Amino acid sequence: MPKLLPDDLTHRDMDILNVLWEGKGSLTASQIVEAGPSLTINTVQAVLRKLLKKKLIEIDKIVYSGTVLCRSYKPAISANEFALSHFNSEYQKMQEHISMGTLMASLLSSDTNPDMLRKNIDDLQATLDNYKKTIDTAEE
Repeated sequence: MPKLLPDDLTHRDMDILNVLWEGKGSLTASQIVEAGPSLTINTVQAVLRKLLKKKLIEIDKIVYSGTVLCRSYKPAISANEFALSHFNSEYQKMQEHISMGTLMASLLSSDTNPDMLRKNIDDLQATLDNYKKTIDTAEE
């Protein structure tokens, strides 16, 4: 997975990534423009070049658009992977000021649905147990 530097992505970059994440299959530049009414073909093409360079998207295939051959693009990573990478990057910047335990407690306290809170706690406990096993195995 590429190292993401979300701080240097613009709102327009994110608009195009979101169109690609929400699309069914790969999309051409003109299909992206159709999906995002505030987008122009020139902007989309410039952003696609930028996202390709950052390895956030990739060329999926060459397709016909009418009688013209065009590239179709797809995300190189999922929206979930991107969000987690962005969150991790932000946490790395703050970890001198906030502990992981405090962060987890804050996230859990923001959950107002008791059933979801219980599920999140159970999932977190399972994750912590797995990490403990990994550490114990490594120490042996």
